[in-house]
Amino acid sequence: MRFLFGIVVVGLVVLVGALAYAMRYDEMVEITPPAASTFDRALLDKGTRMAGMGDCEVCHTRAGGEPYAGGLALPTPFGTIYTTNITPDPETGIGKWSLEAFTRAMREGVDREGEYLYPAFPYNHFTKTTDEDIKAIYAFLMARVKPVKYTAPETALPFPFNIRLSLAGWNFLFLKKGPYQPDPTKDEDWNRGAYLVEGLGHCGSCHSPLNALGGEKGGANKFAGGAAEGWYVPPLNTASLAPTPWTPTALENYLFDGWDKQHGITAGPMTPIIRHLYDQDEDDVRAMAEYIASFQRPIEQAKVDETMAFAKAREWNPDAPTKPTDPALQKGAADFGRLCANCHKLNGQPLPLGLTTTVNMPNPSNVIRIVIEGIKSPPGARERSMPPLVVNDGDLAAMLAFMRAQFTTKPAWTNIDEHIKAARAPAAGH
Repeated sequence: MRFLFGIVVVGLVVLVGALAYAMRYDEMVEITPPAASTFDRALLDKGTRMAGMGDCEVCHTRAGGEPYAGGLALPTPFGTIYTTNITPDPETGIGKWSLEAFTRAMREGVDREGEYLYPAFPYNHFTKTTDEDIKAIYAFLMARVKPVKYTAPETALPFPFNIRLSLAGWNFLFLKKGPYQPDPTKDEDWNRGAYLVEGLGHCGSCHSPLNALGGEKGGANKFAGGAAEGWYVPPLNTASLAPTPWTPTALENYLFDGWDKQHGITAGPMTPIIRHLYDQDEDDVRAMAEYIASFQRPIEQAKVDETMAFAKAREWNPDAPTKPTDPALQKGAADFGRLCANCHKLNGQPLPLGLTTTVNMPNPSNVIRIVIEGIKSPPGARERSMPPLVVNDGDLAAMLAFMRAQFTTKPAWTNIDEHIKAARAPAAGH
């Protein structure tokens, strides 16, 4: 048996080695950084929007650092990866990259020197981008981004993930190269939305679960939820946890403004994404909403009405504060009334908490982070925000238990103390 296992291992090593050799890349020639005046204004404007759609600045800017200069730590199951400098600095950035080199990175996940890039850079999505849009992003980075001389910390993953050639195998399994091909059975808006969501938007990077090798799961697991920076990322498909349906209109409101009256406000890692979507063409955001909504379950109006009625009935009433019969929830109710009910109350400004996805999630991690970190106003709803609350772990745990029981019909959350501890722990990243 051991002999057979050894043969299999050797065979796999030989196969990966042969694959890596066959898929090695040559270094591409250096260029002199092009002058900004060589790029057309319309192309630059488009590149500005498309770079925003791809969230380039979000990932390639470390806390306190210059925009696009890299150095942001991205925790992954395989170790911490540091983002690179994509400013047009010729020594530490991409100033010497030709359009062809940039296109290869976007389409194939290989840099100018011929080194494989880690798929934390979502080239498996960016490969779907058209030549024209890639050219526009390249023009934007070269002409409108300030060159910054900065070398990001070196990524040092443990063996065997530190062997870049092993990514040839990952690409073989998970990279389908080439621009998005429209679905002839769908309309123009749906296809435009699919192009943006599956390509530059790379929504599946966070909203789809990953397999053991870090590849996105497909089929029924597409958009089935994931994790990002300690936050639970909710499903966008039929497994959606939203108490009321994500209609195309609701999604458009949320993506463009960061707020919808039946779903609430954006928070956490989604907030900077919304900031960039706010600058996009409305037709593009509407198309993205239409595409994402096509993954939702059919709307059952009777169930929606029932959900709305329940959420309204369970709102906190200052004139008749809720007094749970369960002694374990009484302290949480008192803490909620003291800390939250000034806003989250009957006929208050926010929507009923029972309509939010966060209190209906399988764990309390997002509610915890919202409480201790607060919510910054999205660009389309500047009047809506929430300050962080100063609350000790015991009071927070009691309040969370009460919120789950009061505003949902879901089972009680478990391991609340562990989730609070994880949320308060220092973390790398944004």
